[in-house]
Amino acid sequence: MASRSRALVWTGVGLCVAGAVGLVVGGLLDVDAADPWASVAGGTAGLLGLALTVYALLGPAPAAAVTASGTRSVAAGGGIGSAATGDGARAAAPSTMPASSPRPVSGPVTASGERSVAAGGDIGSVSTGDA
Repeated sequence: MASRSRALVWTGVGLCVAGAVGLVVGGLLDVDAADPWASVAGGTAGLLGLALTVYALLGPAPAAAVTASGTRSVAAGGGIGSAATGDGARAAAPSTMPASSPRPVSGPVTASGERSVAAGGDIGSVSTGDA
């Protein structure tokens, strides 16, 4: 789960716990006085929950870490049509490249070994050896 999503979940949990504690305390002190506060708290929690949901769905997606640290390594956050990492090597153009997924990369994309290739999407053709 991304850190933003985790923060939103814990914010929602915190609101639920605070509301429950408030209702229990209000019920123990004075039931008649707790009724209007419960209505206000319920409406406020509902609106905050709606706002958090809309933000989580429509807010900016967190950027995925894309790292290529090995010698002649290649990393891409999306799809790779063709890649060649060897001396004189040529990656053949893929006959048909599958359509890339419109969803953003949810985790890190890392190519860390020598001549390694990693992609957050589809890979068409790769050549890592020397010609």
